[in-house]
Amino acid sequence: QVQLVESGGGLVQAGGSLRLSCAASGRTFSYYRLVWFRQAPGKEREFVAAIAWSNTYYADSVKGRFTISRDVAKNTVYLQMNSLKPEDTAVYYCAADLPPYSGTYYRTYDYRYWGQGTQVTVSS
Repeated sequence: QVQLVESGGGLVQAGGSLRLSCAASGRTFSYYRLVWFRQAPGKEREFVAAIAWSNTYYADSVKGRFTISRDVAKNTVYLQMNSLKPEDTAVYYCAADLPPYSGTYYRTYDYRYWGQGTQVTVSS
């Protein structure tokens, strides 16, 4: 019922910036809990940032560097990534869920709808 499409990934040098976008279908975007996860080769998928209404949450590894935001009119969530590091290299996924929400926001199983991912590569 909900489709998510990520874009904006690419290759950037350390210290550079990228902005990822995730366009979602549906007429109740403002009710969604939205999140970004990332997964590097050989590693588990890890939480990056989430937004629910006006509340935002960040992994410690990206606090102060990444910003999650949303444009309700465009049904789009963004991840602005600044001061990128090689360890940020991963496939980035957006995901969404509708009420009733689970008790947490940082686990993959907290979200029922997923995009296909977009590759972010940060060179040294």
